[in-house]
Amino acid sequence: MALLPLPLALPIPANAASQPGLLLAVCQRLGRASQLGAALRRPSALGMGGALLLEAALLLAVQPPALAGSALLDRVKQNPKVAGAICAELRSLNAQGIVSTSPQAVNRIAAMQGLNATDAEILTTYVVGLHCPDVR
Repeated sequence: MALLPLPLALPIPANAASQPGLLLAVCQRLGRASQLGAALRRPSALGMGGALLLEAALLLAVQPPALAGSALLDRVKQNPKVAGAICAELRSLNAQGIVSTSPQAVNRIAAMQGLNATDAEILTTYVVGLHCPDVR
């Protein structure tokens, strides 16, 4: 049985192998029902080994996107000077009584790094956690 490449946008619960109807619906949506549909309608056709193989394939096919690399965080991982500059900016804001999670601090980092506010908040949290835990 071949692995089915499933797009990450489709929500498939971890117990999808125990719900053949759901898996069949996903396969039909992807146009792969002919390969898997018959076996799912008759679970005995898979046998114990086939069912385990199907479950393993499902677990491998639906990897969470968090395992992928992030270009946003890679800029700090590959260049510690960027992290140092962000830490210095956040320390200067702390000296003025501004916390790193405040909108003012996030907007300052966003402008400094050319990011939107959401990405700046993520980057700030990452940098504070790894490079400057003294920043509040």
